[in-house]
Amino acid sequence: MGRIVIVAYKPKPGKAEALKELTKTHVPRLKMEGLVTDREPVIMETADGTIIEVFEWLSAEAITQAHSNPAVHQMWAEYAAVCDYVPLNSLGEASNMFAEFDAVG
Repeated sequence: MGRIVIVAYKPKPGKAEALKELTKTHVPRLKMEGLVTDREPVIMETADGTIIEVFEWLSAEAITQAHSNPAVHQMWAEYAAVCDYVPLNSLGEASNMFAEFDAVG
């Protein structure tokens, strides 16, 4: 059974556009490794420029497999160069009953 996750990436200074472009490649690259489902990811942006992504891992086992996959480790290094991961509850929008975000296309 798939595992849907929500992750928030706060861009490092001057790296907002690079982060957006990298995030657009995230799920396709994971798909090439056989780790995610066919569900289309949803990519959004908060008022402060944090990027939120919602996507579906193939299974809990796929998440575990990602931790030993060289291609995934390379991609994580690319993310580390352009952003920091932040908890969802740190986002201003998270306190709203209906959190709204801008779509990233």
